[in-house]
Amino acid sequence: MNWTVYILECADGSLYTGITKDLTRRITEHETGKGARYTAGRGPFRLVHQEFHENRSEATKREAAIKTMTRAEKLELIPRKPSL
Repeated sequence: MNWTVYILECADGSLYTGITKDLTRRITEHETGKGARYTAGRGPFRLVHQEFHENRSEATKREAAIKTMTRAEKLELIPRKPSL
């Protein structure tokens, strides 16, 4: 099964990066306060980025790389909404 590296935008505008094998379940955990300690009380969340990796090792390395990025660098990963 593939691993997903994801970035959530929290209600306070902060960004949270994580990995999972089941993204739907993991977001539900965040929403119900059973996810990461960082996300507790920061919902609702918006999934703003996801990428897929073949194994946990690759996903963990990518997660670590994203976590070292500046906020501006993380925002560059997020697709922009088309302007009207």
